[in-house]
Amino acid sequence: MSERRPRRTFTKEFKQQMVDLYRSGKPRSEIIREYDLTGSSFDRWVRQADTSGSFSEKDNRSPKEEELIKLRKENMKLKMENDILKQAALI
Repeated sequence: MSERRPRRTFTKEFKQQMVDLYRSGKPRSEIIREYDLTGSSFDRWVRQADTSGSFSEKDNRSPKEEELIKLRKENMKLKMENDILKQAALI
């Protein structure tokens, strides 16, 4: 069984440097190997830089994802209100 590597965090500046290296012509495989990155993370950074210019997940959500988050919050609020009304009815 392979050992999982600890989760690492990267600054916006580092991510931008990696994207800039790639855009300047350095091969993807070299960047990933040299900086010990995962391919999926690197690809996500390039995609985020291309679409929104931001590496924040919040800035890269689709309208459907935003709506889903909003609806889940509303659903949770309504459930809480319903529970409060049920408790009040018992009193």
